[in-house]
Amino acid sequence: MALHLETPLIESRPLSQASGRSVWLKMDALQPPGSFKIRGIGAACEHHAANGKRRFVSSSGGNAGIAVAYAGRRLSIPVSVFVPETTSDRAKSLIRQEGAEVFVHGASWQEANERALQALDAETAFIHPFDDPLLWTGHATMIDEVVRAGVQFDAVVLSVGGGGLLAGVSEGLDRNGLQHVSIIAAETAGAASLAAAVKSGKPVELPAITSIATSLGARKIAERAFEITQSRPVDCVVVDDRAAIDACMRFLDDHRVLVEPACGAALAVAYAHAERLARFQRVLVIACGGATATLAQLEAWQAS
Repeated sequence: MALHLETPLIESRPLSQASGRSVWLKMDALQPPGSFKIRGIGAACEHHAANGKRRFVSSSGGNAGIAVAYAGRRLSIPVSVFVPETTSDRAKSLIRQEGAEVFVHGASWQEANERALQALDAETAFIHPFDDPLLWTGHATMIDEVVRAGVQFDAVVLSVGGGGLLAGVSEGLDRNGLQHVSIIAAETAGAASLAAAVKSGKPVELPAITSIATSLGARKIAERAFEITQSRPVDCVVVDDRAAIDACMRFLDDHRVLVEPACGAALAVAYAHAERLARFQRVLVIACGGATATLAQLEAWQAS
């Protein structure tokens, strides 16, 4: 049995009215560890467990680490997650809540990742938070579910951090014969590594992550994510932190589900940038979730 759930697919009346077109939500915020990441990470962990690995090591600022920890607990395999100093106490406690060890190392995810790679041995599998074909194939299942439900759409709106969700959705569209469907890739200003890559014609490293949407905080996009922008219709939309936070608060009122600003970036396209959807009739928005923000935190950001 897969470690992820088949999540609800709902037509959003509030988002449809805000954007002037039919908007459907894939509610991956309702996955047990709080985000879409369990789809791909669960698939990768099951693959490695079946091939004899007896420990999982990952590097993450939050949601990927929570997903690896959840998968390890379900599979009875010990997990170590290396996080940077910027990781919130809440994220660390959620990883520990699933029974995993947390190691804090370095100022950025890159440094935590380098330390994680040093912790590997023959019996240990490394679970990358976004740059692994096993993850993309797992993430693609969300598109399979939408197609199975019979809902047609001509665009997908999603948030981009390292590019794992983008790669998974692209694979899901391809394997369901939907290569023509456009992808709207939302990022927050200060974490827009995909938009920077598209502008430069190659993946480039941002000098720093200055957005509050730290879940989108990969300073350099995965190579595969950049390749997708060269081979299929992908529109980059960069929203500011304020729009992402406001979208989270509106979404909480509209759908009674709390998501973090990384997910708010995608929701903000429908709430505040409907002109970017003008040429589409039926839009699928991936409500990717995120477990590390609290209502108090969102309210504090909104007030600042």
